[in-house]
Amino acid sequence: MTGICTGRVAAVTGAGRGLGRAHALALAAEGAAVVVNDLGVAADGAGTSSGPAQQVVEEIRARGGRAVAHTDDITTDDGARSLVATALDTFGRLDALVNNAGFLRDRMLVNLDEDDWDAVMRVHLKGHFLPLKHAAAHWRAEAKAGRTPDARVVNTSSGAGLLGSVGQGNYSAAKAGILGLTLVAAAELARYGVQVNALAPAARTRMTEQTFAETMATPTDGVFDAMAPENVSPLVVWLSSADSTGVTGRVFEAEGGRITVMEGWRPGPTIDRGARWAPSDVGAATRELLAAAEVALPVYGSRLSA
Repeated sequence: MTGICTGRVAAVTGAGRGLGRAHALALAAEGAAVVVNDLGVAADGAGTSSGPAQQVVEEIRARGGRAVAHTDDITTDDGARSLVATALDTFGRLDALVNNAGFLRDRMLVNLDEDDWDAVMRVHLKGHFLPLKHAAAHWRAEAKAGRTPDARVVNTSSGAGLLGSVGQGNYSAAKAGILGLTLVAAAELARYGVQVNALAPAARTRMTEQTFAETMATPTDGVFDAMAPENVSPLVVWLSSADSTGVTGRVFEAEGGRITVMEGWRPGPTIDRGARWAPSDVGAATRELLAAAEVALPVYGSRLSA
């Protein structure tokens, strides 16, 4: 280990299991003190337990690291505020926020209940916004006091947010919203010494091992486990470190040993007639543009299972 996060303090939401746990352990291994947030809910968001967060804290401490559990609900204003307060009260500072908490309630659109839509939007999108808001408020106050931070935010999107995913309309919409939030936050917070990036990971977690069971299966002994969540964490650690200076407003895919910079929406083929179009003319022009455009990627589930 290189200790690239030595002296830094990171808060990780949803850190009791899966990707969040891997991120928390990796950050601690590189010298960061970690606030381990987790409500301990089931895969669909039901129930609560302090056990998962505390277990990760004990793992970090057993390895000589520093960590504290936070089990408040970060989708509430008070819970998100207390996440930041826990970092400040326990370790005296906050340098990085890794937004990771989430769960699934998958349904085809015609079967998707309003409650399932609201629950998934709340944990993923609101659960990113509120911790980001309170962390940003702290960092802005520091900057205005002449103590400009070297702060980092890593948001968690998904291939479903980039490309859509059949049966995951609520999840895809929330994860796409996180990308928009990331771009706005990167622009707004740069003046305060804050960098904001997003990650679209592919890894074995409670949310993926059933939805994509074949792809996420654990390989035989001696074969590189490309879907292990620990493969994603090195990028999260680097983005949380001071070494990542100058990298902000970016979206990355991470899977196995692969890291990809996602380039997002860009203007493609264009026709400008210099006047208003007639509806009867639009079809031919649009088909001409589509013929010149790149072929659209398949939706996320099809791409992942290919």
